[in-house]
Amino acid sequence: MVSVFAPDAARSLDGPEWLREWRAAAAQRVAASPLPTADEEVWRYSRIGELAIDRFHLSQGIAPDARSVPQVRAALDAYADHAAVVVLHNGHIVDVDRSIARGLHIGPLSEYGAGETLLGAASPSASDVFAEMNNAFAADPLVVVIEANIEIDAPIVIVHWNDGADAAVFPRLVVRAGANSHAVLVEHALSSDDALMLAPVVELVVERDARFGYLNVQQLGAHAWQLASHSSAVDTGATLTASAAVFGGQSARHRTDCRLAGRGATGVLQALYFGNGDQLLDFRTFQDHAARDTTSNLLFKGVIDDRARSVYTGLIHVRPDARGTNAFQTNRNIKLSDDAWAESVPNLQIENNDVKCSHASTVGPVDEDQRFYLESRGLHPSRAERFIVAGFFDEVLDALPVAAARLLCGVDELGPASARRFDVGTHRIALVRIDDAFYALGDTCSHADYSLSEGEVDAEERTIECWKHGSQFSLEDGHPVSLPATRPVPVYVVAVEDGSVYVSIEGTDE
Repeated sequence: MVSVFAPDAARSLDGPEWLREWRAAAAQRVAASPLPTADEEVWRYSRIGELAIDRFHLSQGIAPDARSVPQVRAALDAYADHAAVVVLHNGHIVDVDRSIARGLHIGPLSEYGAGETLLGAASPSASDVFAEMNNAFAADPLVVVIEANIEIDAPIVIVHWNDGADAAVFPRLVVRAGANSHAVLVEHALSSDDALMLAPVVELVVERDARFGYLNVQQLGAHAWQLASHSSAVDTGATLTASAAVFGGQSARHRTDCRLAGRGATGVLQALYFGNGDQLLDFRTFQDHAARDTTSNLLFKGVIDDRARSVYTGLIHVRPDARGTNAFQTNRNIKLSDDAWAESVPNLQIENNDVKCSHASTVGPVDEDQRFYLESRGLHPSRAERFIVAGFFDEVLDALPVAAARLLCGVDELGPASARRFDVGTHRIALVRIDDAFYALGDTCSHADYSLSEGEVDAEERTIECWKHGSQFSLEDGHPVSLPATRPVPVYVVAVEDGSVYVSIEGTDE
């Protein structure tokens, strides 16, 4: 291993004595470990041979104003409703903003009283040499602890900004969701266009009967290498929903291990990814059923364009004592270009006969019947393709633990003062256009279950009227402006981009 990642570099990092010893031991293991090669089965489809690790150096210093970076501001604006916000620069915490404090600890590991009980709890041993490098060279890991019996309604939001030419960054997040708690956490990774190497590690411990949702959004720059390792341990009766949306990086490897450790534990693993240019997106998953009556359901869906490549390799392991297991694994891919390449390698290892397990995978082009149907309705081929891709991702978007923008239609599909109903998951939405402005609100009148999109739009007053009883609702905030309705309808965030209309399902469901 190159000298910049030698044990002396790990010993130079600050922290309590137990953390310094942890790092030193990991650094010794790194020094004794060769870098992997494409000759090894687990790296066979990777570009590991192209990673010139000796060009990288440990990132030095932090930018206290990372929150003001335009990409960071845009990410924070997308999560306006939150329980807490943390901004990190190159793995270092620079800002913590807590909207609520009760039952939630969030901050550096060094300030948590029992930090040594958290680190490594989800994954006692590193999954590969890059996770071991994180053990050795992570600065002060970010810790999120939700106390038992606490329910946090709004998401905890963590935004990473990474930059610096040839910097090596080792972010680490450690989460413990206490027994019978309920929370959602979003982690959003961004970077400049600098050549970077990032080896993030995430550990999630979900205790008895807890419900925890985790979403990782990866929008790294075009010259970043990512080698990520996510591990989780789910206890008796608990449910983890772990999701990923992966778009960036020159080469992005994302390993997800989910250990169902207690009876009745459930793990829902899902991802959507889009690769273009010369990207490589590499996913490895491990559904580890270690206890009886456990359930896992994995769905990864990807779209690959240009000369991009994707590979999915997954393993379901049912251990001898894990009878009553239900485990499912599905990977589906669409190729938009003849030069794109996708590979899917699902695997089963079953050591108990009393189980239900299945795996499925597909790789293929856009459905020509769908394309023909949309083009026959007047859509340009590029827009028709966009709608097909959006529909392909719907199954994952519907199950995300936080709202995601959904493509509804093209801007020219609604007249200047008109409304149209759209069904997005379980939501019935009335999309209204007045000139160049678009509004979205619940389509069901709050007085009686009649469709608002069938009523009249008043462009001057910015209202829509229920056709049955005449109640009018403000397009701005969903509140009734005339009887008999007295309760508002939900409103949703609308965005217009590249001639298409999108809506986020995070309105005021009053």
